[in-house]
Amino acid sequence: MKITHVLSLVPFIGILGGIFFSNRVTPYVMGMPFILFWFVLWALLTSCIMAIVYKLDIANKEGE
Repeated sequence: MKITHVLSLVPFIGILGGIFFSNRVTPYVMGMPFILFWFVLWALLTSCIMAIVYKLDIANKEGE
């Protein structure tokens, strides 16, 4: 299994797996309920992780 495939699974696991322990409202982070902060955090992390996957993918370098 390639490292790019493993990295692509991280956001999926982070969003869906994290729901079970982040499903609460009481701790507010930056003025948002924790569950909303969790989704915003993973949206940003997903963008960063997909940029890393794009840079590591060999198929993107064939055109150069």
